[in-house]
Amino acid sequence: MRPAASPAGGVDGQVSPRAPAIIAKPASDFSASQGMRYGLLGLPLAFVALPLYVVMPNHYATAFGVPLAALGTLLLAVRLADAVADPWIGRLADHLYARSPETVLRFGAVASALLALAFAGLFHPPTQGQGPLLAWAAAMLVAASLAYSLLSIAHQAWGALLGGDEARRSRVVAWREGWGLVGVLLASVLPLVAGLGWTSAVLAGALVAGCAAWARAPRPVGQRQAGAGSDWRLPLQVAGFRHLLAVFMVNGIASACAATLVLFFIQDRLQAPTAMQPVFLGAYFLCAAAGMPLWLRRVARCGLVRAWLEGMLLAVAAFAGAALLDAGDTAAFLLVCMASGLALGTDLALPGALLAGLIGRAGHQGRAEGAYFGWWNFAAKLNLALAAGLALPLLALAGYEPCRRSRSPIACCPAP
Repeated sequence: MRPAASPAGGVDGQVSPRAPAIIAKPASDFSASQGMRYGLLGLPLAFVALPLYVVMPNHYATAFGVPLAALGTLLLAVRLADAVADPWIGRLADHLYARSPETVLRFGAVASALLALAFAGLFHPPTQGQGPLLAWAAAMLVAASLAYSLLSIAHQAWGALLGGDEARRSRVVAWREGWGLVGVLLASVLPLVAGLGWTSAVLAGALVAGCAAWARAPRPVGQRQAGAGSDWRLPLQVAGFRHLLAVFMVNGIASACAATLVLFFIQDRLQAPTAMQPVFLGAYFLCAAAGMPLWLRRVARCGLVRAWLEGMLLAVAAFAGAALLDAGDTAAFLLVCMASGLALGTDLALPGALLAGLIGRAGHQGRAEGAYFGWWNFAAKLNLALAAGLALPLLALAGYEPCRRSRSPIACCPAP
């Protein structure tokens, strides 16, 4: 994991001679109220993903009789198109920031309205029949995905532009990702408890609240440089960014593989009751949220790179422990979920803070934050696609069949 140390120092570990002066504000300068105002939009942005890609295919298959194969092909095509569009959306975000923060906020409000309308339209289609339903779903998914990408990349770039030292940058990201965890927990419960109508209404309300809070958040420091957003390939020319992105992807694919396999592990290896699944997942996300303040204090002591490495080692230890479990070991697996959830806190808060520091040291602060986060989001989405594309075929190749209560080592999938 040595490459992670280079990005923190800029291009090839050196500060660019063209780098502007970065205001290294201390973490204490970013208050809880400021964190609340900036981070609240992270709740609806995290909330929307679970219904779009988990609830939607089940809803269209059970309520409208759309074949799973057709739904799977549709979701794959939309995800790939969405990921490929992210670098270009990042370039658009840079052009918006080159005008003014107020321009970004206006476009964010428009993207939020489009996201809310597309989400509601997806789950309440005005048409019937397999062909028309798939066409409607494709249109709503594309609209929701593009609106989500613009909103999330602009929001992430805003956080990077707030500047500061390592502790401050990690605190900025932690507020955003902490609210995101609240959104994930809410999205995992609300569709089952209140239905899709109320889920759509809650998302719309959360987007309004998030955008209103964002409008009162601290403004980015400094002035945008001439030529902002001029080249969407600029981040890939920075060696430090390529190194950081490689570490982010390797670590992200490992985590995404675990998330892809966890339900199979619970059902077929642990043979746990279905009622235990939300308990395991809830413990995982709650520990991630509870652990963020601990990791922020750790960052203040040893820095971002060291803290992230410690989180990775904790995750490896938790995943290794899962391989030792057998049918009925639910209490032990709960501990695995808690430990891996604690490690998740570093994956959520620290890589983004490292990226924000890299942008400044590379001399691109105020110039290309959108481009950097466009490629960052592209990698995050690619991680999910690669995890499913690697883990599931490998399990099938090894002879694993879902719902067969086997004690074979093949069933020893990792924890979440």
